[in-house]
Amino acid sequence: MLTLDKIYHAAFVLRDVIRPTALISAPELNHDCQVYLKPENLQVTGSFKVRGSGYKISQLTEEEKARGVIACSAGNHAQGVALAATKYGIKSLICLPDGAPISKVEATKRYGAEVVMVEGVYDDAYNRAVQLRDEHGYTFIHPFDDENVIAGQGTIGLEILDEMDDVDAVVVPIGGGGLISGVAFALKSLRPDIKVYGVQAAGAPSMFNAIRDGKIERLDSVSTIADGIAVKEPGEHTFELCSQYVDEIVTVSEDEISSAILALMEQQKMIAEGAGAVSVAAVMFNKLPVQGKKVVCVVSGGNIDVTILSRVISRGLLKSGRTCNLCIELMDKPGQLRDVSRIISDCGGNVISVHHERASETADINGCYLRLVLETRNYDHINEITAALVKAGFKLV
Repeated sequence: MLTLDKIYHAAFVLRDVIRPTALISAPELNHDCQVYLKPENLQVTGSFKVRGSGYKISQLTEEEKARGVIACSAGNHAQGVALAATKYGIKSLICLPDGAPISKVEATKRYGAEVVMVEGVYDDAYNRAVQLRDEHGYTFIHPFDDENVIAGQGTIGLEILDEMDDVDAVVVPIGGGGLISGVAFALKSLRPDIKVYGVQAAGAPSMFNAIRDGKIERLDSVSTIADGIAVKEPGEHTFELCSQYVDEIVTVSEDEISSAILALMEQQKMIAEGAGAVSVAAVMFNKLPVQGKKVVCVVSGGNIDVTILSRVISRGLLKSGRTCNLCIELMDKPGQLRDVSRIISDCGGNVISVHHERASETADINGCYLRLVLETRNYDHINEITAALVKAGFKLV
């Protein structure tokens, strides 16, 4: 049974395993509230997961330790289990979905685990891990639906209160629900008036749907850049704890997640993976009633796959109005490109890509299309440029 004493015990046990992650002020993320970040992306292994797996493994019997442990994960839990198992001299076997970022797979191996790649998503890796557990007698370390794992994650709640006892709200990412279950239980046990909000990716809203409908439901599929929280079905323990202790759950889009990753990089010099940035996205885009409040966003991890980082940045730039795609219908005659360029330059825009199409389906036989990519300041700046082009007689498509 999850108790506050167990979470305090986890904090004691984990002192030599985890790294302290002090709160960081982030005033530019939302000017309507006081935003602070709990940077678990700077944690050992780059994620909060080492807390839960570390405490769980520390509580195993000698017999269980001798048999070894097995786990399944999209990456972060895998690294936490591998690190903790190696620390206690225990064999670890990790089942990973074949879509897991290569960086996470390689990191898991470096921490000392044996890796088994499984075709499909997290849930497929879970089924394979359970099968291997039954065949070989390993102890299964569940990524979220285990009370010792939840207690380990709950130490984040204790640390937030130790550092900021007047916090009004804490915003937490949700995948299977282990992190928010532990954090919410710790916070509500000590300060029932604190609001605890959960955030999921719109492409993987398993806990959002479960709480809305009052029962555990399984998604047919999940699709999100936040691979760390792409879970089809929440756990039984976590569903009960979220039902009891979490005030509200919201979802954020892929573009909003990308914008949050970009904002953390630019404003905080901080790298967050998609799963870690959803809490920030919810506050940035006013998905939660935190205006005028002192709010802490848990940035749960920073293990983003660098191969998709450029795509995420591009999405974030588009979403925040920092880049803009324009298609202009022109008459194919000298001086048109010069006039368009002058207008954009006078407005302070920067052209970073030009594509001129003569063979087009314009209404006029002498027409052509000019496709531009601009570097802009924000949406107001985009509107200023487009208005100036229209005023000069150019037709935007």
